[in-house]
Amino acid sequence: MSENRHRHHPGEVIARHRHDDHQLIHVGGGVLAVHTDHGAWVAGAGRAIWIPAATWHEHRVYGHAEVHTLHFPTEEAPLPAGSPTVIAATGLLRELVTAATEPGLPASELRRLRAVVHDRLRRAHVTPLNLPRARDPRLAHACRLVTDDLSRPRTMAWLARRAGAGERTLARLFRAEFGTTYPQWRTTIRVFHAMVELTAGATVTQTAHRCGWATPSAFVDVFTRTMGQTPGAYRLE
Repeated sequence: MSENRHRHHPGEVIARHRHDDHQLIHVGGGVLAVHTDHGAWVAGAGRAIWIPAATWHEHRVYGHAEVHTLHFPTEEAPLPAGSPTVIAATGLLRELVTAATEPGLPASELRRLRAVVHDRLRRAHVTPLNLPRARDPRLAHACRLVTDDLSRPRTMAWLARRAGAGERTLARLFRAEFGTTYPQWRTTIRVFHAMVELTAGATVTQTAHRCGWATPSAFVDVFTRTMGQTPGAYRLE
């Protein structure tokens, strides 16, 4: 078992690796994306990413990120061990994780803190900002067309013509591979890129335009409903 806290710089990448134990990474600032063979899990301020043992992954950092990390033995899994999970980590859970990563804690105090963290994780609210990786080349091409220019809303008909698939086929691929509709997926990818823009210093208005919202108020509404926080929580001061 180990606990630590550290800071990462914008653009930093921690190369592909895995751990023998489970890992919880709490993000106190900036945005952290954990990429696996199956997709990416994204956490910003007030969120934490659970990474099951033996999961090959890499970290990508957006903005100045401060993270607190706790490790759990494989036999102690308060969260699902099948795949990464993003959870809300505010209030008591945030303070517990922060306290548990203080350097030089007496072993007895650390054990007590970890016991409460373990209990709170079992009740944690899952906030899935998951960007699955497309397997079908037609779906992968359609996703690239969208992410290459989020400022322009792309209809399913437009995507289907350029991806070499009918609209029904493309809609079926979104449901089969991502478990969601095209509009829902596009909202998720726009929210992720909005987090990146905000941590890089963009204003709410700039971010709304670059990520394809018609107005800043529409952007604020969707972002807040998706993340449970306003865009201001991600802006650098």
